[in-house]
Parts: sequence; C-alpha cells; structure tokens
Amino acid sequence: MREPTILHQIEDIYYPTLAVIGVPVNFVAILILSRGKCDLSKCITHYLVAMAVADLLVVITDVILFTVIPFHFPGSYLNTTTSFSLLLVLLSAATDISTWFTVSFTFDRFVAICCQKLKTKYCTEKTAAVVTTTVSVLFCLKNIPWYFVYEPEYIIDNVAWGTIISVNFYTKTAWVAFDFLSIILTPFLPFVLILLLNALTVRHIIAASRIRGKLLDHNKSENRTDPEIKNRRKSIILLFTISGSFILLWLTNVLYFLYWRIANIYEYTGPYDPAYITEQVGYMLQLLSTCTNTCIYAVTQTKFREQLKNAIKFPFTAIVKLVK
Repeated sequence: MREPTILHQIEDIYYPTLAVIGVPVNFVAILILSRGKCDLSKCITHYLVAMAVADLLVVITDVILFTVIPFHFPGSYLNTTTSFSLLLVLLSAATDISTWFTVSFTFDRFVAICCQKLKTKYCTEKTAAVVTTTVSVLFCLKNIPWYFVYEPEYIIDNVAWGTIISVNFYTKTAWVAFDFLSIILTPFLPFVLILLLNALTVRHIIAASRIRGKLLDHNKSENRTDPEIKNRRKSIILLFTISGSFILLWLTNVLYFLYWRIANIYEYTGPYDPAYITEQVGYMLQLLSTCTNTCIYAVTQTKFREQLKNAIKFPFTAIVKLVK
C-alpha cells in the first residue's frame, strides 16, 4: 500500500475524473467535427478530428488501462508482463501521435498564414490525410521496442506477472540511444517546434498588419474596418489557443525532464521528495491536455458551440417527441 499523501489522495480522484470527462468530451468532439458543419475548412477539420481521436486513445490507454484499472483493480490481467508491455507500446504510440498531430496542425497553419505560395498545394484535406497517416504509422513502428524493455517479476502457473526493467536497457548502447531518441521526439522536439512556428507566425502577422494598416491610411478609406484582418485574426485564434494550451500543460514535464537528465536522478527519497512530486504533477498536467481541445473549440468557435448545444438538446427533444 502506498502512503496516503495529499498528492496521492488527489491522484485517486483526479485520474478517474479525467477518464469520466475525457472519453465523452473527445467522443463528442469527433462526432461534431466529423459532420463538417463548424464552418472550418476540410483541412483544419481533418487535423482536429485526428487530434481528438488521438487524445481519446491516450485517455483510454494511459489514464484508464494504465493508471486507473491497475490501481483500483489489482491482480487483473493488466498486471501480467505481456499485457503491461503491450499497453506500454500502445500508450507510448498514442502519446507520440497526439503530440505530433498538434505539431502537424501548427505547421499547417503556419504555412496557411505565412507561405501563401505553398498554401494552395499543402493546406488541403489530401495532404492532411497523408500527414496524419504517416505520423501514425511511423510512431506505431517506433514504439514497438518498448514491448521488450520489461522482464517478469515473478511467474505463477507459467504466467509472467509484474515488471522489472531489463538491465540491458541501461547498459546496451542501442537501448540507451532508443531511450534518448524517445525523449527527444516527445516532448522536446515538438515543444521547440511549436514555440518556433508560433513565434514565426506572430512575427509574420505583425508585419503584415503594419503593411496593410499603412495601405489603409494611404487610401484614406472611410470604412476603417478591414475584413481581411478580422478574418485573419479569427483564423489564428484556434491555432494559438491549441498550441498555447499544449505548451502550458507540457511545460512542467519538459522542465522536469531537463532537470532529471542534468541531475541524473534515478531514485526518490520518498513520496515527499520534491522531484517525485514535480514528476507526478507534470504527468497529471500532460494528461489534462487530452481534454482541453474540446473546451477550446467551444470557447473560440461559434459554429462548434451551436452544434454542441444541439447535441446536448437532442436527447431531450427526442424524448419530448416520443411522449407527444
């Protein structure tokens, strides 16, 4: 039994709550966006649906199967070595795919805003489908080695239970390189790329707005409202809220990984160790990112909000019709 610290008590409530919220929230987002009635381009819609699917998979694998069930139902077959290893592959792939879908979406919007010549060729539904499929396949293949990281802790009736990290994982050059590559690919490289792409996008928007403002002043237009600038502002709100949410919720995790690597921390003094607390809080915030996108859509997109209201009202209107 683990010590009932305040952090552990919070986790006991947090993860089941995240599971209860995360599954329906992402499922509703997938249904609404898939209908294509949110006044978004097919390219953007494809990325948003893909991100919602990936987030849903993270909630199922990482939150429900990896965290909630093993803790509340100890001794289940999820505690066998084979099940744990397979689940590790699935949740690692889901996390990587979810993260890189966010990078892909950010790059797509960067091209749409900053690279007008490339926009017509790249920012299409076909390209989005190719990108999301390629990312999914590559990261599914990349995470297969995780299946071979753990060894059985004990064997009962020829069934391997529990997990112990293989000694080779820390000594063999191939495993050390794989571990290093995994950390670079998620979360460091996506974190840096999203920051860089957003910075370049902001710089382009500021420069373009100044030029257009000067043109309006030169023309001395009576109508000072520029519809193009308004539309541009609306189109980037979605980008900045999604990528900004990702950066904020992953920030603790990224900083801890840097500290962990620099300080070479491999063991904790106990549940009150600041390093342990930081790691767990970062993990909790990271998983929270799987539920925020739907809230962002509801806040920033009027059409999505309307579709969400209709979806909420549908069961009640259906019951009223049946009664009548």
